[in-house]
Amino acid sequence: MRFGLLGTGYWAAETHAAALVAAPGTELAAVWGRDPAKAATVADRYGIRPYDDVDELIAAVDAVAIALPPQVQAPLAARAARAGKHLFLDKPLALTVAAADEVVAAVDATGVDSVVFFTSRFNPPAVDFLHHALATGGWDGGRATLLGTVVGTPYDASPWRHQYGGLWDVGPHALSLLIPVLGRITGVSAALGPHQTATALLTHESGAVSTMTLSLASPVTTWDVSFYGTSGWDPDAFLMPGVDLMFDTISYKNFPVVVLNLNAPSALLGFQLGGIVGHKFLSKYRVGIDLERSVLRLKNVS
Repeated sequence: MRFGLLGTGYWAAETHAAALVAAPGTELAAVWGRDPAKAATVADRYGIRPYDDVDELIAAVDAVAIALPPQVQAPLAARAARAGKHLFLDKPLALTVAAADEVVAAVDATGVDSVVFFTSRFNPPAVDFLHHALATGGWDGGRATLLGTVVGTPYDASPWRHQYGGLWDVGPHALSLLIPVLGRITGVSAALGPHQTATALLTHESGAVSTMTLSLASPVTTWDVSFYGTSGWDPDAFLMPGVDLMFDTISYKNFPVVVLNLNAPSALLGFQLGGIVGHKFLSKYRVGIDLERSVLRLKNVS
């Protein structure tokens, strides 16, 4: 499948383009950007053709991958869908319901495939975690705390992230994990606190209630998603904010680790790895923790 890339920023060049080049059965064939010079730079790096006209690019490919600000992404996605092109989209889809509905209508009308790229939703360990949570059931609610800062990162140059903050940037990641387990959201209330921290109280169609605490300007960094209910929520869960995680023969230095219910067969380990939340079931691992040396070791014994 021939892909055209819409976008030339850091996420477009380092993630979308690299993934499409590496993925089997796909060909990254073209790039378009609002800045032709940046489009030429990406094109030279990946050996593809830069386009000055976005409609010409759309006509030349089978699918488009879009890595653009949401207010730019939505109308271009709808245009590509109406042209019969499959969509590989970024979050958030749009900044208004009307703009998002336009994309949905175009996809429905033409029958093209579309997916929103969630690094925390389609990561295989996260999929395993969600399957386990769904199979366990009995959840009364959940909590997602996603705090960090874009200052000093490649995303610092993203005006929409500064303007709309964590609610719009990392909020979709939280929702991509809460909704599959607790159900669609039927009610929302929210408040904005210090450091542009948005806290939302969500009511789900299942009757469950969850919270999200989100910021891109926080003085602390944490990424935690958990559920509670009749299936339990271990009060002895703890955070090890900077440990060396030894996973079989692989070592991850200085990563925050959350350990839940180590003694239960269905115990979960959640760890932040390169900004992606992963979860592994510990029933097949022998766990060793050295709190004094801040080392957590996992050895597969299955």
